Amino acid sequence: MKKIAILASDNMMPSALAQRDDSHERDEQMRKLYPAFLAQNMRLDIVSWKSAAYQAKHYDAILPLFVWDYFDDNEIQFIKEMEKVDATTNLYNSIDIIKWNSKKSYLKELEKRGAPVIRTINANSASPINIAKAFETLSTDRLVIKPLIGAGAWRQVLYNKGDTFPNRELLPPGPTMIQPFLPSVREEGEYSLIFFGNDYSHALIKKPKSGDYRIQSLYGGTEETYSPTINEINEAQKILNTLPFEPLYARVDFLRGNDDELKLIELEMIEPYLYLSHSTGTETNNTGAQKLASALIKKLS
Repeated sequence: MKKIAILASDNMMPSALAQRDDSHERDEQMRKLYPAFLAQNMRLDIVSWKSAAYQAKHYDAILPLFVWDYFDDNEIQFIKEMEKVDATTNLYNSIDIIKWNSKKSYLKELEKRGAPVIRTINANSASPINIAKAFETLSTDRLVIKPLIGAGAWRQVLYNKGDTFPNRELLPPGPTMIQPFLPSVREEGEYSLIFFGNDYSHALIKKPKSGDYRIQSLYGGTEETYSPTINEINEAQKILNTLPFEPLYARVDFLRGNDDELKLIELEMIEPYLYLSHSTGTETNNTGAQKLASALIKKLS
């Protein structure tokens, strides 16, 4: 039997005394992954990413699916730890993918390859001067200001032109990406299409609670299962096909642009929540979990 480790942040470890408010997402996902992996003769353990290098030799593969703090002043340590893991055993996604995907400047690269990316400005900081320039360049009165390395709306701000400038503690602490706010996130929601081994698995729409724009469950966001059109699946597939590598797992996130076309807002290939409840089947027979297990076995063989 092959041994597989799922990496987690300390506050996402099942044994942690103080757990994240969204740790129920870990439990929901693992309940579906355990039987699917066992059916492929693989046993799953949850391991702290901070001890992953030390434990890597005991595992046939390691997946960093719950490292939900790698960006919070941990990015240098996390990358070093994953480099050691990658040198010892099979890391999926690989260290090259993790390094590339950890900085959201990848959106610029994808745009050059023809992906329909939401307009984005990268800046060295979220300074008043840089934000003022972004309002002018993007021709908008409302901006979303995000860290270049971040996830889960951490240190992310929605800022209206003319408002009091946000407190520094709320803004990204370093390199920043700036995007126009798209009203469709409230009116329609954010679309997520999940792929395993470059094959489409399932999709959903994530919606913020009333009055907010953040779609994560931590902020009251909700989800509903979505059946994408063939064109929407193909659009996501085309983005993945531009990559010089094939990820084991990827989540392609879209928002509707003001031109009524879907725009890529994120391509998550480090620690995406996989929303397996929006795939078909029961907890012990979930097709999304089965597809991930099959894709991993294929890579390991």
